[in-house]
Amino acid sequence: MSERTVFQSISRTHVVSLGPQATARDAACVMTRASCGSVLVMELPDILLGILTERDLMTRVLARGLDPDRTAVREVMTPNPICIPPETLVSDAVVLMLERGFRHLPLMAGTKILGVFSVRDALPRELGTAVSLTEFREQVNDALG
Repeated sequence: MSERTVFQSISRTHVVSLGPQATARDAACVMTRASCGSVLVMELPDILLGILTERDLMTRVLARGLDPDRTAVREVMTPNPICIPPETLVSDAVVLMLERGFRHLPLMAGTKILGVFSVRDALPRELGTAVSLTEFREQVNDALG
């Protein structure tokens, strides 16, 4: 059985986004309504500035005691997020996530955003393949010193 691409695996292609002036509370409300764990921060017409995740809201807003009604998403987003093409294999995307420590990757074809791949979109066998690849890379790196 051939492995799926990230585009084949995402459950929705509707992009959840906000402008950079939106507040952290706006982002939390949008994510809650859309039942998703991230929101893209976009400048019109379609320029990706950053991504804001549930984890960002927790660690960069709540844990720091910032007021979510006065904190703009541009202040707490991850700017210039790594994006991947839609034909990326799920296991390769998960390896990237494991190595970099994040759970969401915007999908881009040229300058067009097609959606966001979440680690939750991966199947157990794809996760297993990614973990095996990551462990193998670590062993090779250790051996090469």
